[in-house]
Amino acid sequence: MRNLSGESGTVVAFRRNKERAAPVDHELAPSPRIAAARRDQRSLMDTVYEAGTLPVAAGDRETKLLASRLLVYGFLTIDEVGEDGATRSLRPSEAIRAGRDRPWRLSRASRGVSLSVPIPARDGFLFEMA
Repeated sequence: MRNLSGESGTVVAFRRNKERAAPVDHELAPSPRIAAARRDQRSLMDTVYEAGTLPVAAGDRETKLLASRLLVYGFLTIDEVGEDGATRSLRPSEAIRAGRDRPWRLSRASRGVSLSVPIPARDGFLFEMA
């Protein structure tokens, strides 16, 4: 190191250590948990797109959570299947709050469809109480 004096005071110049390797890329890579979640979302979306529709059991919480995220992004539509077999489309806020009461049917979103609900300016819109 050497000291450089100037009008604004003393400046210390540092040299890079030549022993240090290239920058570490793992800081930019997602954590294994996030990478697995992205892989699962992509896998679910691909399955629905290939099959056209996909039934989801009432108690399958993990698949419902992934499908809810994809609904918010506009990639899927979710229909709740009633006891009589009738279906009802779920909005993103309903899908996130939905319990294990009824099975779902996932299908590919229609072309040109935007988000089914406008995004309000305030935070927490997905968790509003009805």
